[in-house]
Amino acid sequence: MAKKNSKAVYLAAVLLFLGGFGYLIYSGLSEDSVYFLNVNEALAAEEGVLQQARLFGKVAMDNVDPNGGVGVAFDLVDKMKPGQAIRVDYKGSVPDTFKPGVEVIVEGRMDPSAKVFKAKTLVTKCPSKYKEQSEEMEEKA
Repeated sequence: MAKKNSKAVYLAAVLLFLGGFGYLIYSGLSEDSVYFLNVNEALAAEEGVLQQARLFGKVAMDNVDPNGGVGVAFDLVDKMKPGQAIRVDYKGSVPDTFKPGVEVIVEGRMDPSAKVFKAKTLVTKCPSKYKEQSEEMEEKA
């Protein structure tokens, strides 16, 4: 009698584990996934892809407009194809390292009626920090 109970407990544990693992896989591949695109890919993407996306590129050298103290609007330019750009509207705290020419990653969604990418987050990449690190690694090698 004890063997039947231990088999039932073992079977229940395996089923719970497989159910939880299956849910994790399903939730990871569901609609909540965020696409990570450069500007060129975003411009070529279908409208639905940009409902939740992360874009990366460079801040254009001109056409940067502060939004009354909180946030900024700017053109995000493709690094490889500088002629390709998307207008970004970000409402929130702007990083100190944000300036024209710096590489950024924005996350949000495209507003097709206004043809503007509405960003929820804005992260800048500091090239001088990475340049110093690569120089230090070259010296060590």
